[in-house]
Amino acid sequence: MPSVPYHEGRLPPDLDWTSLIPLIGPASAAVARYDGILAAIPNPTLLLSPLTTQEAVLSSRIEGTQATMGEVLEFEAGQVSVPPKRQDDIREVLNYRRAMNAATHALATLPLSGRVIREAHAVLLEGVRGQNKAPGEFRRTPVWIGPHGCGIEDAHFVPLSAEKLPDAMGRWEKYLHSEQPDRLVQLALLHVEFEALHPFLDGNGRLGRMLIPLFLWQAGLIQQPMFYISAYFEENRDEYYDRLLAVSRDGDWSAWCRFFLQAVQAQAVDNLEKAKSILDLYGDMKRRVVEMSRSQFGVHALDWIFGQPVFRSSDFVARAGIPRASARRLLRVLQTEGVLKIVFAGSGRRAAVLAFPALLNIAEGREVF
Repeated sequence: MPSVPYHEGRLPPDLDWTSLIPLIGPASAAVARYDGILAAIPNPTLLLSPLTTQEAVLSSRIEGTQATMGEVLEFEAGQVSVPPKRQDDIREVLNYRRAMNAATHALATLPLSGRVIREAHAVLLEGVRGQNKAPGEFRRTPVWIGPHGCGIEDAHFVPLSAEKLPDAMGRWEKYLHSEQPDRLVQLALLHVEFEALHPFLDGNGRLGRMLIPLFLWQAGLIQQPMFYISAYFEENRDEYYDRLLAVSRDGDWSAWCRFFLQAVQAQAVDNLEKAKSILDLYGDMKRRVVEMSRSQFGVHALDWIFGQPVFRSSDFVARAGIPRASARRLLRVLQTEGVLKIVFAGSGRRAAVLAFPALLNIAEGREVF
């Protein structure tokens, strides 16, 4: 099968709106319901941090990493017994989260733009595989996508030539800031066009998925840049890639938009259910921790654990902002009552690694802790 070339000059396309309109309403309504729970969560950055980490894990997994959320959190807690290659995967996941944070902070003063994307790209590739592939710079050389080591003649897809890329990204950015009939359809087109342009030598898939919550936030569709879509793309990976390719191969923009709208609706529902479960868990645990600990520091401890659901006992004692004696007592009570689980037992001077299974299992969508 011959290589598919980039669809130059076809953004924005003519769309089959009659097939999209029945999907736009349910997707928009699902996003609005999810935004409602975001507004009800007192500190979403803290309480939804496991979902943010899980998004980083799944978006990176689409690109071939194998790290799990548990491994990432255990690594952050100082548990480094995983093999070196898996540690490389974990660092890529952590960079994804850092890049998302960098973009979020940049958007406090800047519009979503090529500049913000380049800055996030520099963070994404810092100190990991791909660090020698021009972090923070649009590519200046040709690329093609296909089996590892293949030549351009055997590639599945050939993005736009490097010399045309600056103008193409300028048109992409102009479309980003234009008024369109529907924001979700606009986002679908922005994502597929970004992936097709392939503006960087590495990291394009992850950045393209980061754009989704950033755009939803800047467009006012959600109140925080917290929308987790990679689970749907990872679960439907073959269709995801085929729908992206079909835009250039067949000119089938509408089928891609239908797939994207279905993904947004499904993940908005899933995000809502998980966020509501986390909010319910937080409310229940506030009551239980106060009752079981009889400590004025119980809620403060709970907040710290929600933000870091896998941790070393010594880190909690040193960093939770609770008097050491009270912190040690709280850990004993929470372990005895089954709130915390020992992941790695302490030995000698090595502190125990503890986990908060109820929260982690909500984020995973299944019982894994």
